Amino acid sequence: MHTAGIDNMVPEFAREGIFLFVFLFGVVFFRAQSTYWLARGVASGAMRASGRTGFLGAVARWFDGPVPRKGAAMLDKWGIIAIPLCFLTVGIQTAINAGAGLVRMRWTTYTIAMIPGCVLWALLYGLGMLAVFAAAVRAIADTSAAPSR
Repeated sequence: MHTAGIDNMVPEFAREGIFLFVFLFGVVFFRAQSTYWLARGVASGAMRASGRTGFLGAVARWFDGPVPRKGAAMLDKWGIIAIPLCFLTVGIQTAINAGAGLVRMRWTTYTIAMIPGCVLWALLYGLGMLAVFAAAVRAIADTSAAPSR
């Protein structure tokens, strides 16, 4: 019988205590930074198309327009609050982290705002959300493994 759970998701050394917290913090930190830098790279590539015609030129003009500037100003002003809080959500986290990269938010401001969110996320998952997730995966695996009638 195949069992799904924390044993299959987390390395053995990081299954409990401070090592679990450090492992989870590292996962969310690198995921958020990767999302930010990937989106920032997309924005940078779009800006290189500045002056061109066609679709790439239109994308470059949009990135240099008022909407991204307003988004950047909003993230600079409210990012200190929005970015750490996004780690308490599902779905919005990726959008906010990518949005910060797309509008080219300053990396230092983004990272300083992101660290408390990473700590919260690692604590939540380390203190039980990972167990809830593992139980749900186990329940789904058990029901899908049951023979059909």
